[in-house]
Amino acid sequence: MNSREVKAGNVIIGGDKPIVVQTMCNTHTSDVEASVAQCIDLYNAGAELIRLTVPSMGQVDSIREIRSRLREMGIDTPLVADVHFSSDIAIACAEVVEKVRINPGNFHKDHEKAKEQFAKLVEVCKEHGTAIRIGLNHGSLGDRITNLYGNTPLAMKEAVMEWLEMCVENDFYNVVVSLKASNTFVMVEAYRLLFNEMREKGMAFPLHLGVTEAGNGDSGRIKSAVGISALLSEGIGNTIRVSLTENPANEIPVAQYLSDRYGRRLYSSMSNITIQGKKAIAEYHAPSKERLLLDAACDFGKRLLDKELDELEITGTYTDESGAEVVLDGSEYAAYLVDEIMQAARRRFYRPEYIACPGCGRTMYNLEDTFEEVKRRTAHLKGMVIAVMGCIVNGPGEMADADWGYVGEGNGKVSIYKGKEPLERHVPENEAIDRLLEYIQKDMIKAE
Repeated sequence: MNSREVKAGNVIIGGDKPIVVQTMCNTHTSDVEASVAQCIDLYNAGAELIRLTVPSMGQVDSIREIRSRLREMGIDTPLVADVHFSSDIAIACAEVVEKVRINPGNFHKDHEKAKEQFAKLVEVCKEHGTAIRIGLNHGSLGDRITNLYGNTPLAMKEAVMEWLEMCVENDFYNVVVSLKASNTFVMVEAYRLLFNEMREKGMAFPLHLGVTEAGNGDSGRIKSAVGISALLSEGIGNTIRVSLTENPANEIPVAQYLSDRYGRRLYSSMSNITIQGKKAIAEYHAPSKERLLLDAACDFGKRLLDKELDELEITGTYTDESGAEVVLDGSEYAAYLVDEIMQAARRRFYRPEYIACPGCGRTMYNLEDTFEEVKRRTAHLKGMVIAVMGCIVNGPGEMADADWGYVGEGNGKVSIYKGKEPLERHVPENEAIDRLLEYIQKDMIKAE
């Protein structure tokens, strides 16, 4: 099903256009110099859309200035304002940028008032040619929807459908939709449900795909590739963001690989596959280690998520940085890669599962270093789900699947969570990881 075409500045999303690659700044939007510099880096890396958080009305002026400076430099990449908890900020941003992302779960706490404010937003968007992304996240569905449908993929689909009906009622179609989750199974199922319902109702809105809070390193790349590729392989998805807890420029090559692969400009390095019952034995001759990682994640993510396969073995070779061929048959790396793909597809857990946001202008501490330290000190806790979140604004909601959470508050303070409940607030940052581990240890002793 070809979707509608949505225009965000000079970029067309949907229709028969190529998959659009986007990312998000992790600078403070109020720091105009740093934000402009990062936008330039992301433009040079190949980003086709760049999103910035706008957490306050004062930062509407900041994003206006960022856009103005970029245009003066000849950089016309569309900017997207990321807005939570304030319909008024969303309306103000719609006059400034090419696209506004809103979250149905927190656009306005009163649903009837949300409808009124959305109608105002649509009028401003019509006047200025601004696109909207209805960007739902699994962890921020809101009480009204979860009371009706639970915290499920069905609830995500139903929540989005309400807002698409509002778009139709307001005769506004310059809209992109997303239903992100850190759980790849939930994410894929939610998008499939929405895609099928839109097809049945003739609502062909383009879809923005992403696995939210995927983490970093190999695991973040594999998890994103498993979830996103499962949908792109079915013809679902028009624009993508790979969320990594790293420099956002590092997201672009992974997203570009996915765009190229499912735009049929690039093909897997798998040369042979043998199926024995529900086990696949795959042979690769990959041009690099990272290419092998992405090829294998895309080749088998969907099949594992859908339980077509239960086991995987990787053989063959990849070419290392020196140009030498590295044999995979029976190697530790091949076993590690299989473990990571199985974990990303939620079929087998060999280490803790980490949920970590990529960071944005709301993050008030060194998220990347803290996440690495939490991983190092909790690596032995196999099967446990641990979240490291950048801010108190979205953190508690977005870590819905976590057993434990480390959430930045700002001003050098952290909140420690068990599940959705805060155990302790205002913990000094230099004590917070120790405190988290103390709580986990006490809980494990109590459970024995």
